[in-house]
Amino acid sequence: MKRRDFLAGAAAGAAVGAASTISSPAIAQNKRTLKMVTTWPKNFPGLGTGAARAAKRITDMSDGQLTVKLYAAGELVPALECFDAVSSGTADLYHGAEYYWQGKHKAFNFFTAVPFGLTAGEMDAWIHHGGGQELWDDLAADFNVKAFACGNTGVQMGGWFNKEINNVEDMKGLKIRMPGLGGEVLRKLGAAAVTIPGGEIFPSLQSGAIDATEWVGPWNDLAFGFYKVAKFYYYPGFHEPGSTLSCGVNLDVWKSLTPQHQEIIRNATMAENNYMMAEFNTRNGDSLDVLINKHGVQLRKFSDEVMTEIGKASGEVMREVAAEDEKTAKIFKSFTDFRKKAIRWSDMSDSAFWAARKLPFQYE
Repeated sequence: MKRRDFLAGAAAGAAVGAASTISSPAIAQNKRTLKMVTTWPKNFPGLGTGAARAAKRITDMSDGQLTVKLYAAGELVPALECFDAVSSGTADLYHGAEYYWQGKHKAFNFFTAVPFGLTAGEMDAWIHHGGGQELWDDLAADFNVKAFACGNTGVQMGGWFNKEINNVEDMKGLKIRMPGLGGEVLRKLGAAAVTIPGGEIFPSLQSGAIDATEWVGPWNDLAFGFYKVAKFYYYPGFHEPGSTLSCGVNLDVWKSLTPQHQEIIRNATMAENNYMMAEFNTRNGDSLDVLINKHGVQLRKFSDEVMTEIGKASGEVMREVAAEDEKTAKIFKSFTDFRKKAIRWSDMSDSAFWAARKLPFQYE
């Protein structure tokens, strides 16, 4: 935006209106309007509403000095073009999932989720205390973006299938919606994995364009009505053990913000990161009951044999990705070093406690 073209005084209101139609944030009377685009359908539970909460948090915490205007998928740009819009300056912020940008660089996958990777709590630990944020900053800066964790859906389900999966042979030729490196793993096992936005999944299943899909978990899957077009619901998910969502800011916009406003965005995104995780943990259990008891969904667990074969393929994919370039190799080493420590600790903490909590004693 050429600010020198703006007129002062009585024309200021008109200038603000014009600024809202071009790439840079509107600035008038020490106030800025920032455009946030999202990969989610409007008001979609958890994801779309989480983006809306993040936008409102920034607006409220800045006392309106930063007004974030939200655009759902397709309202300003298509869902999977959010990153390009923010990178180029067409929009100022996005709310999405970094693995959608793997076409830009495979290393973005590490900042959403990778197969058999880190849980939600472990992701937070790596990003905030294990060097993850610094590596993320370095990667995103190549695309003129500054990104933050801004939500988490936790461990995801294995997905919806139109046939039973009894062995890995049943994966061959399966047309399944699965983005990120999880899709790469299934391709290695012979499936035809595709990436399509959330709003297109139901009609694709209904028409037979795909045979199976993963999405998030019971709460979101119930909202999309997948039980109407798919018979079997599988767990556990291998592909997204702790799916971090993100808020990306155009780097030029970020640098133009005051330190106070930068801190507001940092804290608003961190607050939404924690709030969303709590919400998904609350809603998923209730929604699973509805899917099973009201809609007759057939819940299935992947066998240990299937999960072991998926795990082997996952390791192959991760090593191949790490070998692609120096930057990815650096991120992979940081991630896997942290993963080893996290597994060691979780075996003695969370895993041990979960096993103990299931022992046969009266509590309620």
